[in-house]
Amino acid sequence: MSSTTENRPSDASAPEADGTVPARRSWREVRPLLARLHFYAGILIAPFLLVAAVTGLLYTFTPQLDRLIYQSWLTVDQPGDAVRPLTEQIAAARQAYPEGELASVITPAGPEDTTQVVLSLPELGEKQLTVYVDPYTSQVKGDLVTWFGSTPLSTWLDDLHRNLHLGDFGRLYSETAATWLWVVVLGGLALWLGRARGQRAANVRGVLVPDRAAKGVRRTRSWHAVTGVWLALGLVFLSATGMTWSQYAGDRFGQLLDAAKARTPKLNTTLPGAQPATTGTSGGEHAEHGAGAGTAAGPAEPDPASFDAALETARAAGLGGTVTVTPPAKAGKAWTVAQADNTWPVHYDRVAVDVKNGTGTVTARTNWSEYPVLSKLTKLGVQGHMGRLFGLANQLVLAALAIGLSVITVLGYRMWWQRRPTRADRSARFGKAPARGVWRRLPVTALVLGIPLTVALGWALPVLGVTLAAFVVVDVAVGLVRGRKASAS
Repeated sequence: MSSTTENRPSDASAPEADGTVPARRSWREVRPLLARLHFYAGILIAPFLLVAAVTGLLYTFTPQLDRLIYQSWLTVDQPGDAVRPLTEQIAAARQAYPEGELASVITPAGPEDTTQVVLSLPELGEKQLTVYVDPYTSQVKGDLVTWFGSTPLSTWLDDLHRNLHLGDFGRLYSETAATWLWVVVLGGLALWLGRARGQRAANVRGVLVPDRAAKGVRRTRSWHAVTGVWLALGLVFLSATGMTWSQYAGDRFGQLLDAAKARTPKLNTTLPGAQPATTGTSGGEHAEHGAGAGTAAGPAEPDPASFDAALETARAAGLGGTVTVTPPAKAGKAWTVAQADNTWPVHYDRVAVDVKNGTGTVTARTNWSEYPVLSKLTKLGVQGHMGRLFGLANQLVLAALAIGLSVITVLGYRMWWQRRPTRADRSARFGKAPARGVWRRLPVTALVLGIPLTVALGWALPVLGVTLAAFVVVDVAVGLVRGRKASAS
């Protein structure tokens, strides 16, 4: 259709009784609506994104920070030729720390790593006391209060990133950032692709390379948008994986996993002849923060020799690398040995072992290769979000995303400031928002499809829905106030 035809008046633009001409409905008005949404989301949500980026950057390098600060606990003085039996290592740990209950033992991840003997103490709550033992000499290196296998520093940085040390209330900040990040990224991507197509020719260079010849706000916008294009895929990944363990969106995602029967397979630890357990699916969001913490041991102290029997049985069953050996929580249950290798390729096989008279028999098993696809994607996504896949490469990618998101945020605020009116009779401290009321010019089809979709997204992502509704209410209220002032003048 030619431009002449597009600009030709239609019946929809015929003058009304009062002489005004109503705006013509067009799909082109979707762009101004996206611009207004992107503007308000950028101004109001950007602080949450910036905090999440900075705290996430700090958390990304916790493995290196742990090695630096807790080296004497986590590593041995000199790797030896042969590893001492777990029985001997546990005995040394219990002699130095007789309090609490023996919860689990985590074997070394590498030749320079120590064995972790995990103790449950009532006064620590969900945290535990981990005793670090040299596997070659059975020398106790020290102890740390851990949370699902994380050191005190990692735990502190994890809490900072997740909830700013404000508990469940603080988790709203991170969920707000996660649920809005994909909206901001995809909206900005759509705006930039449309602008590049219309003003800078539809070529790859116009989308992926900043316009260095531009000045002022155009130059800032170019760098803001191009940086966003390069980081878009990674930022959407962080948004999606962050939502899976958030408070409200994570609950909705859990309902989806249940409906799709895609939960992580549960290991049957009930021994043959014993009554099956009646509890539901095990695991939760914190399980992703460090497989290896174990659960509280049974009422009686398990025989240290049984740890060796369970470990040997698991090794014979093919479980290599670092594993967590957990005694049964009560009678009629088997020992659990679970792989906790988070580097690629991952290994998350688990076996249930019946230990009798110093020997063990595998009674049940779950294999990583048999996990449902959605369960695998969720697990790998979480590990990637935390920087545990691909080693240092994963951490560097996350660092680049965090720094890039920070740069985009700062450039966005700079662009807002640069767009402010500077004329003497129209000066303002900040730039104006895109025009109001563009939804009135949207095609009826767009409204019929868009409104139910928005409501569905609000249900699936409750924090997104509530904050979006708040934006609308504030925007309407501001419009009414300005309308009254204009009428009064």
